[in-house]
Amino acid sequence: MLERPVGLPSWFEPLLSRVGDSRTEDFTPLRPPPSGGRPSAVLVLLGEDEPNAGPDLLVLQRAATMRNHAGQPAFPGGGTDPEDADAVATALREANEEVGLDPASAEALALLPDLYIPVSSFVVTPVLAWWRRPHPVSPRQPAEVAHVARLPVSELVDPRNRIRVRHPSGWVSPAFQVRGMLVWGFTAGVISTVLDMGGWAQPWEPGPLVELPEASAPVPATRGGAPDEVLP
Repeated sequence: MLERPVGLPSWFEPLLSRVGDSRTEDFTPLRPPPSGGRPSAVLVLLGEDEPNAGPDLLVLQRAATMRNHAGQPAFPGGGTDPEDADAVATALREANEEVGLDPASAEALALLPDLYIPVSSFVVTPVLAWWRRPHPVSPRQPAEVAHVARLPVSELVDPRNRIRVRHPSGWVSPAFQVRGMLVWGFTAGVISTVLDMGGWAQPWEPGPLVELPEASAPVPATRGGAPDEVLP
């Protein structure tokens, strides 16, 4: 757990306290290998447009023309570069490169457990952060990022927006359909766990089952389903 900043919104509790005790098993049954695997990080960025508006979550959509993970939702993030000091540096650098996030506008609060994606051998560290000073963001690499959205937590937890998806492998997992985005796989699994830990989740019945296209890459299981991303 990193130092708690002054002015942190009250809605960050109980999430911030609970993530400090979270384990890999809370997100996925797959444990990172004892050695090997490429380090990477993603930014789980929660912000608020106006006081009392409620939190939202920054998510992007990959470009449909990409060779891998085309059109899929993701947190800003990617592989660690040699000059990155740590996972926080990786997540903030990638968010700046992908959507123009000002690193000084965000404050890292906690590192979630490392999550392993065997299909790409990535060991992903989700970085939970507070968007202290939100500002406009947009795709900076159109060849890789098609769309950027701030998804309100109130809409993510709405039972009407929670569905299930079936991967071509047969794996069925929870997903979200919010503001024209279908959020599934690794991203949806992390979001689902964060919503539960934050005390925001609402009871929901299994929603409609959406079939994912055959073009979806084979992916391993997580708590919330299958990681959809092979990080760049």
